[in-house]
Amino acid sequence: MKEQLSLTVQARAERGKGANRRLRESKMVPGVYYDDKGTNIAVMVADMPFRKLFKKVGASRVFDLIIQNGQETTTHPSLVWVLKQHPFKNQVEHVDFYGVDPNKEVRVDVAVVIKGKAKGVAVGGKLEIYREAIELTCLPAAIPDEVTVDVSGLDINQHVSVKDIVLPEGVRAIFDQNFAVVGVVAPEAEAEEETAAEA
Repeated sequence: MKEQLSLTVQARAERGKGANRRLRESKMVPGVYYDDKGTNIAVMVADMPFRKLFKKVGASRVFDLIIQNGQETTTHPSLVWVLKQHPFKNQVEHVDFYGVDPNKEVRVDVAVVIKGKAKGVAVGGKLEIYREAIELTCLPAAIPDEVTVDVSGLDINQHVSVKDIVLPEGVRAIFDQNFAVVGVVAPEAEAEEETAAEA
């Protein structure tokens, strides 16, 4: 069973660019907590504790967000929903937390992890990853850490489609068309793609 992680944040009254800039200068990250019931709470969190948590949970693992508002403390099962990084500084600009209902399904993007070595690669083919993540829907407690795709059986000109991936019970992939997630392309196809890109 996964360890239930938590992060403590403080409610804040000030909003706007000036207030957010002052927070960042003091190593605090401005953010907002919201949920599907219309709750919207402006919060702030210390930069380093947030980074440590985000390294563990990413955007697809539920944790307990503890909001301190004066003498009141509330706990909300949450996801890191939107994270804005500075374009060139090592700085988190803003973060949105989304409160989840343990009994309602959520939609999340979960990273694809490749397992094995494709037999087509051994004879000169090249492994192409078409999707870095897949959108899934499930109850918050069932969100997988990753989507594992075993490519060991793939030969040249073969691929694994989203429908081919076996997901944990209660977890479904969301898609309109049965797209390819990963495949092995022939060396000549790879060369043609490079030539076309150069042209």
